[in-house]
Amino acid sequence: MSLAVLKSRALAGMDAPEVTVEVHLASGLPAFTLVGLPDTEVKESRDRVRAAIQNCNFEFPQRRITVNLAPADLPKESGRFDLPIALGILIASGQIKGVDLDNHEFAGELALGGELREIRGALAMCVSAASSARAFVLPAGSAAEAALVRTATILPARTLLEVCAHLNGQTPLLPYAGRTLAALPQYPDLAEVKGQAQAKRALEVAAAGGHSLLFSGPPGAGKSMLAARFPGILPPLSESEALESAAVLSLAGRFRIENWGRRPYRAPHHSASAAALVGGGGVPRPGEISLAHHGVLFLDELPEFERRVLEALREPLENGHIAIARAARSVDFPARFQLLAAMNPCPCGWLGHPSGRCRCTPDQVARYRGKLSGPLLDRIDLMIEVPALSAGELQGKCDNESSSAVRTRVRRAREIQLARQGKPNADLGTQETETYCALDAPAAELLKQAIARFNLSGRAYHRILKVARSIADLAAAATILSNHVGEAIHYRRGLSIE
Repeated sequence: MSLAVLKSRALAGMDAPEVTVEVHLASGLPAFTLVGLPDTEVKESRDRVRAAIQNCNFEFPQRRITVNLAPADLPKESGRFDLPIALGILIASGQIKGVDLDNHEFAGELALGGELREIRGALAMCVSAASSARAFVLPAGSAAEAALVRTATILPARTLLEVCAHLNGQTPLLPYAGRTLAALPQYPDLAEVKGQAQAKRALEVAAAGGHSLLFSGPPGAGKSMLAARFPGILPPLSESEALESAAVLSLAGRFRIENWGRRPYRAPHHSASAAALVGGGGVPRPGEISLAHHGVLFLDELPEFERRVLEALREPLENGHIAIARAARSVDFPARFQLLAAMNPCPCGWLGHPSGRCRCTPDQVARYRGKLSGPLLDRIDLMIEVPALSAGELQGKCDNESSSAVRTRVRRAREIQLARQGKPNADLGTQETETYCALDAPAAELLKQAIARFNLSGRAYHRILKVARSIADLAAAATILSNHVGEAIHYRRGLSIE
C-alpha cells in the first residue's frame, strides 16, 4: 500500500478543526514534500520524522514522499503533526499494519530518538475530538490535561514504537486512567490585610456581582495585596467554567494539571503591548484578557499603560470575548474576566496623604488622571479610594474576616442571581437590567437626583443599577432600596477622575 490516511487536529482559536494527513509514496528520486499550508514548524518535521524513524530501527523509504495536510486552506502550525506523518510513512511503506486507523486520531511532537513530547493545546483538541467518538493518541505528558474531557478516550504513548505496536495489534495502548486532582485551590487570605474595611466591602460587592473595580491610593496602602486576595472570595468554578479556562490556558501552553479548578489571576506589567494584552500574532494566540477567562485581570499602575492598550479593553469588557482579525485568518477568543485595577492619585503618589509630601501641580495631576479615557472609566463599575494606614492600624492585630467567610456570602448572592436571571448581575443586558433591577420609590428618586447632579451617562446609569442589585443580593433583599442605591452611587463617585 503506497497511500496512508490518518486523522489529526489543527488549532484555530478555540476551535480544533479536523485535519486529514495523507501520505503517498511514489517512484522517482528521493524527496520529501509537505503541502497543505504548513508553517515553518511543520516543515521542519521532515528532519524530525526522518531521524525518529531511523532511530526506532525502521527503514526510511528512499522514494518520493508527498504529505498532504487537508483542508489545504487551513493554516497548520506546531510540531503536533510529527506523529501522524511518521505513522503515515511507515504504513504506506508496509512496515506496520495500521489496524483500525479510522477510529483513531493522532497528535504529538517527535524527538530525534522517537520519544513523544507533549504538545500545546491538547485540551482544546480533545474538546473537539470528543464529538467524533475516536480515540485520541497523544504523548503521555499531555494525557492528564486531555483527560479532563470526560467523554474523550485518551491513549497515552511515550514513544513512536509504542504507537506502532498498538497499530500492529501487538501491545494495545491502555486508555488513560489517571484521576484529576480534587484538592481545593489555595488562595491568599483576606484576613491578612489590616484595616481597609471600605476597600474590602467594595471587593465583596465586586465579587458578588462580577463587577470591575478600580482602586486609588498612595504607595503601600495595600492595593496590590487586596487584589491578590480577590480570587479567594469568588465562588468556585463550575466544571464547565474550569474546562473553558483550562482550554484557553492550554492554547498558550500555560495550563498545569495541579491548577485545575483554580481561578486564573493575571497581572501583566504596565509595559505590556496591545497584542500581549488582547492577543495577536501571525498565528493568533490568546492574550492576557483571554488567559484570565473566568478569573481576574489585575492592572497595577493603570495610567502607566499605553493609552491605546487600555482602549483595547473597552469591547472585551462589554462583550466577554475578543475577535482578532489578520489578513490570513481571524479567530475569536473568550475573555469574560473581572477587571481589577490600581492607580496612584497623582504622579508622585502622595496626593491627599496626611504627611503633605505631594508637590504635584494641579496640571500634573490632571494630565496623569487624563491618561484614562472617559469611555474606559465608564465601563468600570466600582471606584474606591484606598487610604494610607495609620500607625495604630499597621501595628494592630489581624483579626479580620477570613476569605472563606466572605466567600460564603458572595456564593449565596451569586446563587440568588443564577436562580433569578441565570447569570451574574454584571452580565445583564439593557432590557434585563430594567426587568431585574426594580427600585422602590425612594431609591428611584435618589437615583434621579444622582443622574442630574453628576451628569451620568446611560451606561453609568445601568451600571449603578447592576451594582445596587448586587448590594441588595448580598442583603438578600428582593427590591433595591435607597441605601443600596446610595452605596452604589458612592462607589461610582469614589474618584473624581471622570
